[in-house]
Amino acid sequence: MEIRPNLDAQSETALYRQLGSYLQDLIRSGELAAGDRLPPTRELAGQLGLNRTTVSAAYDLLESEGLIKGEVGRGSYVCGSPEPRAEKMNWSRTLTASPSTPAGTAASGTINFSSSRPSEAMFPLEEFRECCREVLENANLRTLMQLGSPGGYEPLRRYLLARAAEQGIARDSDDILITNGCQQALDLLRRALIRTGDKVALEEPVYPGLKNLLLEAGAELIGVPVGADGVDLPALQRALDAGAKVVILTPSFQNPTGASISAAHRATICGMIRTAGAALIENDIYSDLAYANGDVPPRLKQLDANVILMGSFSKIAFPGMRVGWILAPRPVIARATELKQLADLHTDHLSQAFLLRFAESGKLAAHQAKVVAAGKEKLRAVDEACRRYLGDCSWRLPAGGMNLWVELPAGVDAVSLRGLAQQAGIDYLPGRYFSISRSLDSGLRLSFAGLDPDEIRRGIEILGALVRQTAESRNSRAAQPALALV
Repeated sequence: MEIRPNLDAQSETALYRQLGSYLQDLIRSGELAAGDRLPPTRELAGQLGLNRTTVSAAYDLLESEGLIKGEVGRGSYVCGSPEPRAEKMNWSRTLTASPSTPAGTAASGTINFSSSRPSEAMFPLEEFRECCREVLENANLRTLMQLGSPGGYEPLRRYLLARAAEQGIARDSDDILITNGCQQALDLLRRALIRTGDKVALEEPVYPGLKNLLLEAGAELIGVPVGADGVDLPALQRALDAGAKVVILTPSFQNPTGASISAAHRATICGMIRTAGAALIENDIYSDLAYANGDVPPRLKQLDANVILMGSFSKIAFPGMRVGWILAPRPVIARATELKQLADLHTDHLSQAFLLRFAESGKLAAHQAKVVAAGKEKLRAVDEACRRYLGDCSWRLPAGGMNLWVELPAGVDAVSLRGLAQQAGIDYLPGRYFSISRSLDSGLRLSFAGLDPDEIRRGIEILGALVRQTAESRNSRAAQPALALV
């Protein structure tokens, strides 16, 4: 039978879930019977104008429900409707609802601007293997393999605290907690500081993982617009006047805009928040990726001892190692440590020992220098390609980090354009995923750090051509004379 779902790219429900529900209805109604073969994912993707990974995700969903079965070399076949619903738990009704999240993984061969992560090609594997061997040959290996302190691997904690003190970031009143990446740090802090109904001020556009985490907690989010100098100060003051209890900022190379808070505004912001009696969380994971020459503005934590700072090795080393930290006044760390012990007892000390040896050996600093040098080349490619191919768009070139925010011409929607982009072999994240209270449908994020300069240029060239075609098509339709009503 012909498969013709009515998919809505504007819906909050991911396309793969829409397609999965449509096919599920066909199977349960008998229109697709047991033994019927579903079209190959590539064929159905071409037929529906979707990315192949979207169709694969829909098939995976059906297979998890026991409705289809995939066999290598034969494709996917309908198994028929499973046991009657009355005999199964209705999990869709029992489970809590989840917020909208960016869906799908870019297909193989796609120039993928959608993921903000470093390039695997630059990972210094041999140097890291050498550090791992040194740790594995240590006489204390048995202790590393045992359950340890929920606060983290003690030598790494001492190393990070000493380094922060040398930089004027940590004070005697501070302590540190090692976490399973910055995402866990955010989760621990929201459980320590935020209750249902509390107001939290966030940059807008904002990193989706932070927004969705706080929505799960039942917080009331207040979006503070981000401009060339970071957050808008009058809007931040309005958020504080409205009762924001917690403010979360990324002062350097913010995700997704790449914007940085100016040095002149940083002290002002700390003073505003301190006067309001709110807690300030500083997300400091991008500041080590500065590509422009000149003085680096002080961390907010350097300006105010009350600031809670989060850091991570993920952006300058290996995201898969999942080692981050919270540097904050001792009462905050004590509470976050209690919550961490409830969540996972402690973070893997062996990984922390590997990364500590990598840092102490000087190899991390050498790798960071190479990453920054490569980042400068990539940013130059971004700049050149945007100037050449995105003349109808607007953007602000960041001075570091991993992301560029692009505003499309009036009337061009980033969600609709993404489907065309995926078919053309590129991918990005539309502004909708980064929105709190404003419509960001004309914006999109290009994450360039994981690509080489040639991929960046080619991908932006493809994007520019699609933007022009879409704008021209829209203008052509608008120019058509309206039919007379008789």
